[in-house]
Amino acid sequence: MITIENITKSYGSGSSENRVLKGISANITDGDYVVILGASGSGKSTFLNVVSGLERADSGSVKYDGTDITRLSDKALTKFRKENIGFIFQQYYLLPNMTVEKNVRMGADLSGNENYKEMIEAVGLGDKLTSYPSELSGGEQQRVSVARALAKKPKILFLDEPTGALDEDTGRQVLDYIGKLHKQYGFTVIMITHNQNIAEMAKTVIRINSGRITEVYENAQQKTAYEIGW
Repeated sequence: MITIENITKSYGSGSSENRVLKGISANITDGDYVVILGASGSGKSTFLNVVSGLERADSGSVKYDGTDITRLSDKALTKFRKENIGFIFQQYYLLPNMTVEKNVRMGADLSGNENYKEMIEAVGLGDKLTSYPSELSGGEQQRVSVARALAKKPKILFLDEPTGALDEDTGRQVLDYIGKLHKQYGFTVIMITHNQNIAEMAKTVIRINSGRITEVYENAQQKTAYEIGW
């Protein structure tokens, strides 16, 4: 269980201070598929960064099964992310001088996972082990980043607009893999997007506007990547 209590976050100071998160509280259950929905500038990316431990909140708490990560030292917080959390971003952040296998193995080495190749197979890239990022399409590169994130066997997978740089067909394919892997491995998904249609894939939807949660609801039925609009 992730328990988020009254977190605030601002940038700048004095007359230039920008209050981005204005007292957000939420609960996220283990194994949930959560979409954080909001327009550009709503605070959803900052919310993801604070909840995942990439940034520190100014006040409030973020507890994982009772452990408040906002009170951890920098060293302990880095260890926590290494052992529990995976990230997928809009940009792929693959190392261009490494093959698909070596990029994914980087994630696997963080947890000592020697069976990382099964994750490459799971995202449909078993025949691309020796290919370099420059030899892959955008969708294939994003699937490599999915495999790399999951090769470390995270308990929580955070996704920041993972289809933002992809066309519709490729975006659906990537989301389809994420949905299937979530069902297979049972990790918690927390994805931010501005796309209302993608929110239909989630079990739980948290809508953010102007730094506050304005709505939380559950979808009666989760749609697949090929059932949603675009």
